[in-house]
Amino acid sequence: MKKRKIIHFITLGCSKNLVDSEHLMKQIEYAGYTVTHNSDKIQSGTVIINTCGFIGDAKQESIDTILEFAEAKKQGKIQNLFVIGCLSQLYKDELKNEIAEVDTFFGVNNFEEILNKLGIGVNKELLSDRYLTTPKHFAYLKISEGCDRTCAFCTIPTIRGKHISISIENLKDEAQRLANQGVKELILIAQDITYYGLDLYKERKLALLLEELVTIDGIEWIRLHYAYPHKFPMDVVDVMKKNPKICRYLDIPFQHITNNVLSKMQRGNDSAQAIDLINILRVEIPDISIRTTMLVGHPGETEADFNQLINFVKETKFERLGVFPYSHEEKSFAYSNYEDDVAEDIKNYRVETLMEVQRQISDELNRNKIGKEYKVLIDRREGDYFIGRTEFDSPEVDNEVLVAIDDKIQIGNFYQIIIIDANEYDLVGKQVLSTK
Repeated sequence: MKKRKIIHFITLGCSKNLVDSEHLMKQIEYAGYTVTHNSDKIQSGTVIINTCGFIGDAKQESIDTILEFAEAKKQGKIQNLFVIGCLSQLYKDELKNEIAEVDTFFGVNNFEEILNKLGIGVNKELLSDRYLTTPKHFAYLKISEGCDRTCAFCTIPTIRGKHISISIENLKDEAQRLANQGVKELILIAQDITYYGLDLYKERKLALLLEELVTIDGIEWIRLHYAYPHKFPMDVVDVMKKNPKICRYLDIPFQHITNNVLSKMQRGNDSAQAIDLINILRVEIPDISIRTTMLVGHPGETEADFNQLINFVKETKFERLGVFPYSHEEKSFAYSNYEDDVAEDIKNYRVETLMEVQRQISDELNRNKIGKEYKVLIDRREGDYFIGRTEFDSPEVDNEVLVAIDDKIQIGNFYQIIIIDANEYDLVGKQVLSTK
């Protein structure tokens, strides 16, 4: 194995998968291998595919990718092919039988086994280190693994297991190392960040974790992803209010609003509780940007449920919103207990209808920003523009700010930008005062 010194990683799915790949890549690089990530120039060496198995489309993408590299191996273009991650965890035996070109299938918690297969021992001194695949100025920080929730539509607890928090000490160490590499924005991720600490400390400790992370020099933004509305820890709101490093941004998937659907989803909260939480967040943090997702076409969702959801979105005017059609996934509670009784064309119609409602809301909210100044982090350059984000936007999923090319602007730095134009998903601005 060691004669084949190139290891190519292909990461599919969510940012949690990305963090797993980055930890593995650091260990492999330190052992003397050359590593690449999502390269389109793979012509030799070993390929490791980190798969997603969350919903049907993600599974298909994973399978197609495996088959692509299985064919490459048959043709002698690569020497070894390993498959890891969520799809492999769910369907390891089936995949072994179907795709013989794969050397080994690993699940989601086989860190040491994967390294051993490559002839590498775990370097414990590097457990908090990562090979960053994101732009060097931002990174994801996974604060826990697994999930204890029992949402009917979700297979994550089956794939990833029970919720396991990473200690505050280890997370602070990892965050400090990221800051030493030049990271300025930390994006906290987990299947449910609001559950953080219950297993380790017997109470929710997200607020305490945030108070520790804001002390790290070099980190200027801390962003919160994937909160859960049921039993939201209100001390987090207090910490957000008093710490300017914590972005006025919260990703909190509400999934639906009618009691009928929320009950079938086993979300734990009802409509009134969801609305109360939104009102509290907006009163306590008036400039907060709430990102949420809605799941339409869940078993039992009626036309009346959907119409109520539309009215809720119109009234609430979420700053950011994504919509997904229900996917009837094996190993989920819904798969075993409900009929998939909403037709696919109706699901797709509901996605399109709700997204059109959100498009109009987003257009209105963005145009209200014209003439206002924002602190913007520049992510990249495209054509005649630098592309950046405000604290109210997460990479890849939210709005971007387009700033005309200026020799004084550098990727990875913050600038004060005044907004001069806007549409439903982008802002156009110009620099008024550099802060870096």
